[in-house]
Amino acid sequence: MKLENGCRCHDILTAEAGPALSFRPRANYPKWRESLRQKFLDLTGLPRIEENACDPCFEIESEEQKDGYRQIRFTFQSERGAVVPCYLLIPDTGKKKYPVVITLQGHSTGFHNSIGEVIYESDKTYQPRGQFAIQAVREGYIALAIEQRGMGCRAAQNEPFRKFYFDERPGCYYEGMTAILLGRTLIGERCFDIRCAIDQLSHFPECDTEKIAITGNSGGGTISYYAAAYDSRIGLSMPSCAVCPYRESIAKMHHCSCNYIPGALRYFDMQDIAALIAPRPLVLINGIIDEIFLINGVMRGYRTISEIYEKAGAPDRCSLITVERGHWWNVDVVWPEMRRQMQSLGWLTD
Repeated sequence: MKLENGCRCHDILTAEAGPALSFRPRANYPKWRESLRQKFLDLTGLPRIEENACDPCFEIESEEQKDGYRQIRFTFQSERGAVVPCYLLIPDTGKKKYPVVITLQGHSTGFHNSIGEVIYESDKTYQPRGQFAIQAVREGYIALAIEQRGMGCRAAQNEPFRKFYFDERPGCYYEGMTAILLGRTLIGERCFDIRCAIDQLSHFPECDTEKIAITGNSGGGTISYYAAAYDSRIGLSMPSCAVCPYRESIAKMHHCSCNYIPGALRYFDMQDIAALIAPRPLVLINGIIDEIFLINGVMRGYRTISEIYEKAGAPDRCSLITVERGHWWNVDVVWPEMRRQMQSLGWLTD
């Protein structure tokens, strides 16, 4: 047999895959949802990650007054050896409490972009579009920016041979593959960090922990989705350029190793995980010409998400916004929609 265009084994198996726990409208919804939740936790390694939790050793490292808001940098430990740096931006408008928006960078040079700091040359072209936290605080919310594991200052930098460079930044390949060796995933570790970061909000009385939203782009959008599935305290999830069936995204073309959950396609596809968020609001934002999260897949996945929300009794709490752009953080779309969603939830009093 002649070999053309390389090995197609995985292409064939991916096309034939019928996940055992994919959504089926006639299934017993509560029973199916619980089976899906247990499988999601197991495959991401979250039970094993939780076993390694430790005293958070919370510490405020700095506090600065900015134009219209206060910026606090703090750190904590989510696990032994896992120090999580965060920025909290609090508006100066004098309210006792504010909704909190967790903002997550994707594969940028790091979460310093979210607070408008320029460290690398490429940061200059990413400003001000990449200032996620500043954008949120200007909207009147408390912004919580978290450096995700394997990204920015949390990339593998302790040994030269652990670095995997992409442009001018170390990537998260080493952390992602080592996590798999340990029966974990970076997705699970990042979700766990977010849960622990929400716990630390108790140190700040201005944070209304009954009103927590999460958003981010690309890799930040991915965890905005999975973290909401993991932690029910997140009341609104708005992932950008991330939610798409595996066949039209991470199984279609090259993606970072941090996107993968070993064995997932045997049990579920990405759209099925929406059941772990429903009936809480979920807004997907995707580019029509996104070359790595293909719009035909996005539309296919969203049809399933709509059926899931119908089954959960909340058909009006999921939505898909498409924009005529590619893999892009759409400032002009995210924040008006964030406000509309918060108003519908009764989170805003002004």
